[in-house]
Amino acid sequence: MMQQGNKPRPIIVTAALPPALFAMANRLRQAHFPPERNHLAAHVTLFHAIAPSCEAELRRLLADIARDCPPPEAILTGVTSLGRGTALAIDSGALLAIRDRIADRFAGTLTAQDMHRPRLHVTIQNKVAPPEARRLQAQLADTIAPQIFAFPALEMHFYDGGPWEFAGRWPFRASGSHR
Repeated sequence: MMQQGNKPRPIIVTAALPPALFAMANRLRQAHFPPERNHLAAHVTLFHAIAPSCEAELRRLLADIARDCPPPEAILTGVTSLGRGTALAIDSGALLAIRDRIADRFAGTLTAQDMHRPRLHVTIQNKVAPPEARRLQAQLADTIAPQIFAFPALEMHFYDGGPWEFAGRWPFRASGSHR
């Protein structure tokens, strides 16, 4: 179990973005996320805080999923509001099915936040005043075109109170469609 000092760190599970979409989303994040809070690159969070005691089992499960599943198809649908922020909205039943498999395995250990299915998104701005967020949403609304893509991998990170420590990547390897 990875620890910071003597304190176990929660585990974050994300879905990696394909290179072109990552580059675009990361540019937007660098341009619009408050710099003093922007410790991370663009990502899609599936779980915010899996218990550190689940690390070995989680690593095995992510490896099994990556081996058995083709890259989950998705659609970037546009810009969405986070209230005090802005995100790129993503629709992917296939990725949510994978997330459900992970949630089922760790049922009973998940936080209240992680028990609920997320609205998939990439945060590009957060913790700003609502009028500022609405301005960015209006500015980006006509510039973010819907696009179909596939998630290339699942990733795991340790939460350090701000920055994350990368802990592993599992590329999807099965062929075929996963809708």
